[in-house]
Amino acid sequence: MTRTARELLETTTADLAPDPRANRLVPLIARGAASRDTLAALALEQHGVIAADRRSFLHLAQRASAEDAPACAAFFRTLAEGEEVAGERLTAFARACGVDRERAAAYTPLPGCQAYPAYVAWLALNAGPSDAVLALTANFSAWGGYCATISEALRTRYGFPDASRAFFDLFAEPSPDLEGKAEAAVQEGLDTGRLDEHLSHRYGSLLQTYEAMFWTALERQA
Repeated sequence: MTRTARELLETTTADLAPDPRANRLVPLIARGAASRDTLAALALEQHGVIAADRRSFLHLAQRASAEDAPACAAFFRTLAEGEEVAGERLTAFARACGVDRERAAAYTPLPGCQAYPAYVAWLALNAGPSDAVLALTANFSAWGGYCATISEALRTRYGFPDASRAFFDLFAEPSPDLEGKAEAAVQEGLDTGRLDEHLSHRYGSLLQTYEAMFWTALERQA
């Protein structure tokens, strides 16, 4: 029986759900046990991730348009717009962590953290747009949960004001609009025969691995 886009998104997300024990940094933040320097490193690493991912999503949108995949193009344009908003909100978090222009300029990114956006860039160049939609959407579920936990900890454990938590609040709640566009994009891939479930699963599995590397690299600096 042919699965619908919604069923495929749900099963892929469930299949690729990370081991809760794999991320040891978010529980540290939840307890208030991570240092301000670690939070600052999180802000600095995210600065690089957001800028790179935005360009990758714009490239995927362009590729999708060129391949006559309008639903995929709309999904990636929405992601790119979201990264722009995220970048604006990240500034307040970085400042609350004590990051100024000089500190940002002197910071050397961690390879383990920047492997994730490097792979997203690889997907932008090599993956079929609908395959990338499915892989990325499955990964976003775990990221949203981490952001919800961090935002609450920043409020209750670290005393950060609302503005400095807005970056994490942006991702903490599901976006019905983005979910709808993801479903339409995956359905478009199924209808046109362009979506390869095996490749999508492989891409999603690698994204989850690079996501885990991000948190592990930061935790080792804590």
